[in-house]
Amino acid sequence: MNRNKHDLTFWVFLAPVLFAFVMIVVVPFFIGVYYSFTDWNATARAGQGLSFIGLQNYLVSFQDPGFIYSFLITTLYTVMNVVVINVVAVVLALAVTSKLRLRNAYRMGFFIPYLIGGLILGYLWQFIFNNAIPSIGRSIGLFAALADPQNLMLGEVSTSLIALVIVGSWQYAGYIMMIYVAAIEGVPNELYEAATIDGASEWHRFRSITVPMIAQAFTVTMFLTLVNSFKQFDVNYSLTAGGPATRFMDRSIYGTELLAMNIYNTAFVGNNLAAGQARAVIFFVVLVVFSLIQVRINKRRELEL
Repeated sequence: MNRNKHDLTFWVFLAPVLFAFVMIVVVPFFIGVYYSFTDWNATARAGQGLSFIGLQNYLVSFQDPGFIYSFLITTLYTVMNVVVINVVAVVLALAVTSKLRLRNAYRMGFFIPYLIGGLILGYLWQFIFNNAIPSIGRSIGLFAALADPQNLMLGEVSTSLIALVIVGSWQYAGYIMMIYVAAIEGVPNELYEAATIDGASEWHRFRSITVPMIAQAFTVTMFLTLVNSFKQFDVNYSLTAGGPATRFMDRSIYGTELLAMNIYNTAFVGNNLAAGQARAVIFFVVLVVFSLIQVRINKRRELEL
């Protein structure tokens, strides 16, 4: 009887959350999948006057150079972002878990950028790249040979992508650092003491003790940075707005338009809501596949370590 009462209490408290999740996430997702097979656009209200057109929106998406390019540039950005964020986060975690003075203050300082909204960060760093850095460079004569130092970072596709990685890492590395800090502090000190007695160097202790002991943290952080990088929109929108322009498959397109922004522009700027929804479904499937592959690889790596 007590068991049944406990189960009933559990479901009563869980019911509001489940209801909200189903109504806000699950139901809209399946409605969106249905709309992706229709001709829904800005002139047709959802559910009224829609025609079922099958896979046409999906086929058109895969034939669109802009969408293909966005997929490729998003993949490249994700790889760069995942590597940079995790490397920086590990270095910061090792620093703030050492005997460094004011390490708690450093933890707070490194974490604060994560609390700033992505749109604000994008505009802030746009000012830094376009005004602050060129002004400092001109004052010390560093950019004297450049015709337009204001476009040093955001004037080319390659440097704009690097700028996106810099801003994304600056925002997210502190959050990932905290996960590594928790994992590193959970490593028994006896292991480090024994290795020190055996004459192991700092590098050997890190490679042979720290890395294997925090392998589960790598799985979590890689997953979080992978998903966050693929879903990047706010910083992309405010920092580069998808620019500068480039050419791909003989067509002029946005050079740094990541997938999320491509979906937004297709649906709300181009007023092609069904095509945008189809691309969102493709985005969801790709993200799930990449995430599962990453988790499986990291889990296998955990067993090897």
